[in-house]
Amino acid sequence: MGHESKRVFQLKMDPLSGNIEWVVVSEAEEEEEPKSLLSSTSYLDMLNDSRRNRAFHEAIKKTITRPCHVLDIGAGTGLLSMMASKAMHELDKSEFSSTHGMVTACEAYLPMVKLMKKVLRANGMENQIRVIHKRSDELEVGVDIRLRANILVSEILDSELLGEGLIPTLQHAHDTLLTSNPQTVPYRATIYGQLVECAFLHKMHDLYSNEALASDDIHLVPTGLETAIYVKPQQYPFHCSPLSKDIKALSEPYKIFTFDFWRRPDSYAENEVKIKVNCDGNVHAVISWWVLQLDSDGTIFYSTAPSWINSSCDNPEVLRGFPGASDWCDHWKQCVWVCPRMGMPVSKNEQVLIQAIHEKTSFRYNLRKISVPSKELGPCNFHIRDNSLVLSPERIAIYGDQDWRLSMLTTATKALQKKNSPLCVVADDSVFWTILTASLSTSSNVLSMLPGLHMKGSQYLHAVAKANGIDIDRVKVLGKRASSLTMDDTDQRKVDLLVAEPFYNGNEGSLPWQNLRFWKERTTLDPILSKDAVIMPCKGILKACAMFLPDLWRSRRCLGSIEGFDHSVVNKTLGGCGDLPAPEEGPWLPFFIWQCGETEELAEVFTVMEFNFLEPIRKCSGQTKIQFNKNGICHGFALWIDWVMDSSNTIVISTGPARKYWKQGVKLLSKPVSVREYSWAEVDGYFDPSNESLSYTNFVRDIIPKMASNIHCQGKTVEINNKGHIGIFTWVQLFSIIDSSRTFDAPSRNHLLYSIVV
Repeated sequence: MGHESKRVFQLKMDPLSGNIEWVVVSEAEEEEEPKSLLSSTSYLDMLNDSRRNRAFHEAIKKTITRPCHVLDIGAGTGLLSMMASKAMHELDKSEFSSTHGMVTACEAYLPMVKLMKKVLRANGMENQIRVIHKRSDELEVGVDIRLRANILVSEILDSELLGEGLIPTLQHAHDTLLTSNPQTVPYRATIYGQLVECAFLHKMHDLYSNEALASDDIHLVPTGLETAIYVKPQQYPFHCSPLSKDIKALSEPYKIFTFDFWRRPDSYAENEVKIKVNCDGNVHAVISWWVLQLDSDGTIFYSTAPSWINSSCDNPEVLRGFPGASDWCDHWKQCVWVCPRMGMPVSKNEQVLIQAIHEKTSFRYNLRKISVPSKELGPCNFHIRDNSLVLSPERIAIYGDQDWRLSMLTTATKALQKKNSPLCVVADDSVFWTILTASLSTSSNVLSMLPGLHMKGSQYLHAVAKANGIDIDRVKVLGKRASSLTMDDTDQRKVDLLVAEPFYNGNEGSLPWQNLRFWKERTTLDPILSKDAVIMPCKGILKACAMFLPDLWRSRRCLGSIEGFDHSVVNKTLGGCGDLPAPEEGPWLPFFIWQCGETEELAEVFTVMEFNFLEPIRKCSGQTKIQFNKNGICHGFALWIDWVMDSSNTIVISTGPARKYWKQGVKLLSKPVSVREYSWAEVDGYFDPSNESLSYTNFVRDIIPKMASNIHCQGKTVEINNKGHIGIFTWVQLFSIIDSSRTFDAPSRNHLLYSIVV
């Protein structure tokens, strides 16, 4: 019986304008969904995790010993379903001649359903696996599936384990979809934790303590209002291994919870664990991870433990499935739960009681020293007011950074010195700029847009105004985009000072240059700016650096065969780097470079292009030649914006890798390129705001390797043995990279002849 093609709507925001639109995704496979829907997700990274793939494959083959009904929940590209189907087809048919097996793949996300069908077809398995486009809790036996399933295979795990709805999914499956004694892959998961001291992690959660060290008299969290701005008390996924030198382990790893997939889990549970402290320190955080047991016999494991566990722990249970040096992945990380306030001082051999609580989708902890029977320290004791603001850990760290605050104070002081009764507009979600401009000039009037914080921001400002000596009547929160500002909002006054960090709440995961939204909004405000209006920042400089990024490139590379199953058909949609057909290329991706596994800068930081915010927004382009200063493998480039705050170019806020609070944009090369010291590349950058988006063409045009051996003159011809991709370059450029005093030793089969006119 025929049926109409399904369609779903997905929200998509244009970060450059702040506009939100609905994207229609159709079930029709011939219709291509926008690459942006999937290219920045973790699917590609997860499918490139060979340790994960191998562990699931081995466990599925070991578990399926007879034809049966296998249900795959959250099937994605259908990898686990294909593993299950293949395992059944490889059984001895003579032994089970009277029974038949079946595999059902359940996937709720329509773009992935379309990809799964392509993958199944590419592997000749479209008739072996039944694909159902539904949530698993919408499935009904007798309607969607004929029989209850004997085996459940699923991989609906996030870094916290429970965040993707593992518990309610398992509950419904055991109640209605599985037989009474099902087998499952995975079989069990165990949560481990460790008490640590780490000033960096604590700085990302404790604005009050760090603000107390500042000398600017700005009180974002005044005494008595310590939670006026706070980080939501929860676990945060985080790559902790790069912080191993800054982390002091205060306890051995301990077991927190165990979840058996083969039986129905509880929605809520508590567990108290006594932990012996192994050295003096201050408990700033609980770092947790999980170990997955995939088979019932306990021989196949997968762990998300941090790197220091391997060298510091001798407990074989904790070390099971421990990742190797080349097993970096971004789809699963460790989790960090930070102790509130100043942390908890502890002494060696003291005992700490940790109360661990899990609900359906999350964990929380309470800690107290057994020797002090006082009220527990923990998130339950947070007194959160209605006027409190919830910000990201990175934003908390920025607001508590003394150097950043001093830069903002210096910039604002200079700008306001020559302004009498100025009208200031804060274009973004910066409560810091709002308080700063209102407190530095008692005669100023401040219009704060707060487009993402809305009235929550207004309530917060009212709560902290008195502590900052601000007449709140001089501050007005509009709660809308700056581009919507009119002279009616300013009481027919021209704007004297337009400022931004720039920071748009909710856009923290965006590419760094998408904060050029400030430039676009500044342009729309041109009619209401005074002739001598001060604009801060006044300039943006797009910076870049050539990078060695082996772990990140490996995790984002194009897919081929995964455990024997062809996945090349998904590369275009998932935005992999590598063997994409021309002119396709990988997407720009936002990452904290310092959390990307093994990294190294291969050249000096260079400028791609500049954006002058004193002028209306326009097309920009830049071409830069960079010279590598190290031998190595170039996997791509990291990009960020340095915000120039003042017209004298003396105050610059960099969002580069050296500062750990901002994400950088990453452009991975289609192929890693071997570079040597003194080799060079030309980089082209292009910005076109006409379609409300950023685009870059020919970002890395050529990488010219260092000249090889056998450079010699033959009359009017120079013969060059070279390695790599060669671009066209001039006679001057040619000799600018040839140093006759050096020995060149890069053998190659390629012989290029360049005629030189003498």
